[in-house]
Amino acid sequence: MAHTSNKHTMSRADFLKVSSLGLGGLFFGLKAPKANAAEADSPLKDEKDLFRNWRSPWQPELPGRLSDITHELSRKGLSGEIGKTMTTANWEADIDPTLLPQHRYAAAAMSVAKNAPLRILPGELIVGSATLVEATEAQVPLLNITGINHTTFDFERILKKGYNGIRKDIHKRLQEGTLDERGRDLNEAALLTLDAADLWQRRNIGLLEQMRDGAEEAAKPFYQTIIDTLERVPDEAPRSFREAVQSLWSMYAFNRLMGNWAGIGRIDRMLGPYLKEDLRKGTLTIDEAREILAHFWIKGTEWVGHNNPTGDAQFYQNVIIGGIDKDGHEVTNEVTYLVLDIVEELHISDYPVGVRLGDKTPEKLLRRVAEVQRFGGGIVSVYSENTVIEGLVKFGYPLEEAREFTNDGCWEAIIPGKTAFTYCPCDMLQVLGDTLHIKDGAEIDYPDFESLYNAFLKDLHADIDGVQDMLDGCWKDIDYPCTLASVFVHGCLEKGRCYNGGGPDYNMMGIHYGGVSDTANSLLVLKKLVYEDHYLTLHEFQDILKKNWERAETLRRLIQNRFTFYGNDDQQADSMMGRVFEDYTAIVAEVKERAGVKRPCGISTFGREIDWRMMRCATPEGSRVGDILATNCSPTPGSDRKGPTSALNSYCKLDFTRACSGATLELKVLPSSVKGENGIKALVGLMKTFREKGGFYMHVDVVDTATLIDAQRHPENYPNLPVRVAGWSARFTTLCKEWQDMVIQRTQQIC
Repeated sequence: MAHTSNKHTMSRADFLKVSSLGLGGLFFGLKAPKANAAEADSPLKDEKDLFRNWRSPWQPELPGRLSDITHELSRKGLSGEIGKTMTTANWEADIDPTLLPQHRYAAAAMSVAKNAPLRILPGELIVGSATLVEATEAQVPLLNITGINHTTFDFERILKKGYNGIRKDIHKRLQEGTLDERGRDLNEAALLTLDAADLWQRRNIGLLEQMRDGAEEAAKPFYQTIIDTLERVPDEAPRSFREAVQSLWSMYAFNRLMGNWAGIGRIDRMLGPYLKEDLRKGTLTIDEAREILAHFWIKGTEWVGHNNPTGDAQFYQNVIIGGIDKDGHEVTNEVTYLVLDIVEELHISDYPVGVRLGDKTPEKLLRRVAEVQRFGGGIVSVYSENTVIEGLVKFGYPLEEAREFTNDGCWEAIIPGKTAFTYCPCDMLQVLGDTLHIKDGAEIDYPDFESLYNAFLKDLHADIDGVQDMLDGCWKDIDYPCTLASVFVHGCLEKGRCYNGGGPDYNMMGIHYGGVSDTANSLLVLKKLVYEDHYLTLHEFQDILKKNWERAETLRRLIQNRFTFYGNDDQQADSMMGRVFEDYTAIVAEVKERAGVKRPCGISTFGREIDWRMMRCATPEGSRVGDILATNCSPTPGSDRKGPTSALNSYCKLDFTRACSGATLELKVLPSSVKGENGIKALVGLMKTFREKGGFYMHVDVVDTATLIDAQRHPENYPNLPVRVAGWSARFTTLCKEWQDMVIQRTQQIC
């Protein structure tokens, strides 16, 4: 497969013509084989401008760096036109049930490679599509098991070695004879699975050859260039930026086809050196590179249209840009800025972008992030890498590895390509409800606030101990069929143990409690009204909460209007939040690792504030049963009344090096308040404050609440209005009403 044909090599001038602005004209008369390739014609051409970019009236026109055909492909993806062509794996698959687990996986992979429908659109610079519906549901086709998600694979290592380099390592390992039966099963199955990936690649080459032969003469070199690229990568290491982008996509797409949802990781660190060398040699221009990378971005929209209640873009396709490498050198390069160019112009939210901000972040990058954030969607978020790295080192990771952190596909920090990650979500607010015995109404006697607080801590400790005991038994040394993921995570093939069988270098189960800010606010109210002001007794308060604030509306409104809660840079409120945070993280830190599983601390809800709302009791801070409360580590909706800087200051008073699995702050900013040069400076100022004061992760969603309400009522007018949900973005109109309401009720801030 590594053989490269130079028979139809294009000149640089021809390449510029077909890979940049000349694509639209070139493919005007192309006749692709209808039986195998999608038609270029679109029934939605009249809606083209709707999908180019959704812009508010006060936002400036975009520079239009990308070609018309690139915009047309983007429109096809974002409209769901491509996603609607997906099919199920409905062919007969004769997989021997007596095969060992990993060989059974390899047989499924080979069947998928032989039979999955192909899709190559005219004009695509990057090819290969995950066309099976099962894949969009994180299912391994034909096996009826769940694929691997919530991690970032080691694409960089395999990009550099190529599949053939991995094959050589496996053959050497098998020849050494040190593997047991499970180890041989995994390594032999890995070879077969890589053969399946090659077969799928060859089928794509065959379809391209059909398209080339049926094309006009002027288009033939275009197809041949892509064919030559696929003949080489990902079997061999790339020699150019184009080969590197295609290689990365080929690896990623086959994983998607097999139901794996992985983060991509540090894309500028992976691809930047190839682009730098091409630019140095003069074999590629920055405009050509932008066009190629834009097509990678468009490929990420292929599943649009297969929705779930949490939106149509929750596939863990996160990418990370910027930040330092293992040696402490800043990574930011030409690819970093190309990513932001593409997001700005195409407004594709399917790859949530995390930017690592540190001491060496260029001012240019800060400004560019702000410029893109102004267009909304919450697509570009930021990490304070100093805080993340320090927290990982405190937890026990070597400094060089901590500097390489990415996320798991949401925003939890992990070591990429070496980590099997999952997390256990819990609700702190329900623990407080148990301490107050709101549901059962049992007699409580806490003579002072410290007695109440210590009882709460005792209950919280018991709850966390129960979680730790549960985790002891949930990560077994099992032989779960997950061969392809085991190829892409270091340690698995080497140990002869699969991804879910203890193979990765690090097995991590994060302990994540939500409702922390609501708990702190509730404790603040109890301390003030019951124990300091003696406004009512604890028993009276308990009775009010048990009755869900019935006949106590005046008191409820008094609390919500008169109290200053976490998120307003208030000493009392933030001190209570800090106390709860420190005690919680200290309890979790009592068990950093046990039974071979690392157990870092985090704070998250990831939308579970919706699921939990009917299980929670009414709270002292004034919420009723059924109210949707705080997301992640953000303030309770509507309680942060003093602007985004105050909310950020409250958040940054917490020592996030104690919670290295992460905690995020969401800010929803009014678009008109960040327009023009002053708006850019305001967003840059927020990011600098966040970095310098030690935040962990922050996303700023520039969107008008009134626009969201109108989009909820008239979804047909807002086909590409992305919003940040939690660790991912989604097109707003694809969310169910409860999730839409959650985004709508976030406090509208003015920068």
